Amino acid sequence: MTKFGELISIEKPVLIDFYFDWEDADNNLDTLRDVAAALGDKAKVIKIDIKKNEALAEALRVKGNPTFMIYKNGEMKWRQTGEQDANTLIGLVQQYF
Repeated sequence: MTKFGELISIEKPVLIDFYFDWEDADNNLDTLRDVAAALGDKAKVIKIDIKKNEALAEALRVKGNPTFMIYKNGEMKWRQTGEQDANTLIGLVQQYF
């Protein structure tokens, strides 16, 4: 959890995708690649496997797959469970530049 705290404490917005691998992971990965490419170094995009990080997912009450969160300076700014398209995610993250 300490590492997670370090990840979300930066001044850039951090988009996190909590996912469980059995779903349509390839499609979701392509979406996140598009988001990361569009945002460049203005934001950080991270995927976290719910099963490999159960304690973290439980602490954040992640129940759905996928669950997206945006953090900035250690504070959660936005959270949504369910599929999101790249343009929506890009627009959401850009609000926190």
